[in-house]
Amino acid sequence: MDELKEHEQAGSPLSRRSFLTLPLALGLAPAVARASWNNFAAPADAWPQFRGNAQLTGFSNSGVPASLRLLWTFDAGESVESSAAVAGGVVYVGTQKGELVALNLGDGGVRWRYAAGNPIGESSPAVSRGAVYVGDLGGFVHAVRAADGQRAWAFQTGSEVKSSPVVAGGRVVVGSYDTHLYGLSVAAGRPLWKLKTNGQVHATAGVAEGVAYVAGCDELLRAVRLSDGRQLYEVRSGAYTGASAALLAGNAFYGTFNNEVLGINLVARQVGWRYQHRERQFPFYSSAAVIDARVVVGGRDKMVHCLDAYTGRAHWTFATQARVESSPAVAAGRVFFGSNDGRFYVLDFQTGRKLAEFNAGAPISASPAIASGRVVVGSQDGKLYCFG
Repeated sequence: MDELKEHEQAGSPLSRRSFLTLPLALGLAPAVARASWNNFAAPADAWPQFRGNAQLTGFSNSGVPASLRLLWTFDAGESVESSAAVAGGVVYVGTQKGELVALNLGDGGVRWRYAAGNPIGESSPAVSRGAVYVGDLGGFVHAVRAADGQRAWAFQTGSEVKSSPVVAGGRVVVGSYDTHLYGLSVAAGRPLWKLKTNGQVHATAGVAEGVAYVAGCDELLRAVRLSDGRQLYEVRSGAYTGASAALLAGNAFYGTFNNEVLGINLVARQVGWRYQHRERQFPFYSSAAVIDARVVVGGRDKMVHCLDAYTGRAHWTFATQARVESSPAVAAGRVFFGSNDGRFYVLDFQTGRKLAEFNAGAPISASPAIASGRVVVGSQDGKLYCFG
């Protein structure tokens, strides 16, 4: 089990022109917006938040070795459903044991442990300017000093927090099952604003051009101004949504519990296309990765789907043996993800061909983090794995 097993090379869409993807959508935006929408890649040496960057694209500029091997394993003691963050050569991850743990990326050695007081579920840490932010199932949002693991502040919402914090515009933006999206001050955790929705806020907000975009359990994608929490507009998804929206070039992409993946034109404020597999119709809980006009997303149909970002048509699908709730990450021409079948997979981004797999022996619903040529992912038996 020290190396991944490698394998031999063996909707109603809008047109490309009317969907307003990269060339046209950015052409309609001012220069400031153009720069903001270009924050779609995690830097090569860091994965500072859920999905790697504020636009939640799941794409990293990091190189990754052609043949991965297991470098180290950390036993967290309880399930790891939180996806790791990486910054400054340190891995930060939350556990069901109620700990936020900081580990050396190089060898997995423990730097510190922070006791949250409640289990940490799917909320993934965000690292910004010397602080680490994460939510817990008791409803608290924590700010912890990255240097020593000491609490800077904690803010209590009205219910559990499974959404991952995003730091932007001097705010920590995070959702709660109390039906609110919060904008907290970075310095003190004071609520600067909160927006009430019509359902639990499970998804993580993507941010571009000073606006947070969050898909909801109330079947709406909302655009919320970061500065004051004012809702600017909404787009109807037509279904309950647990996935977070990936943002690229004026568009949003996410799956729903109505067994669909949506491509949303944020300029026109309408659904550009809907994708549904013809034979296997199951919900999409995994959050999509998007880059190079392709959308890659896992489904409860046990498959990963790669779709054309312009039309929603499938380029390829890949079948695992159980649900895929892990959100795929893309780097170095490959797709990395876990499955509830207990395996960690590596696929070719262009063809969907399986390049390698690792049998962890327990479901992997957490999403990979990629930085400095290493891939970190947790499993439900409490193990955190680092490949490189």
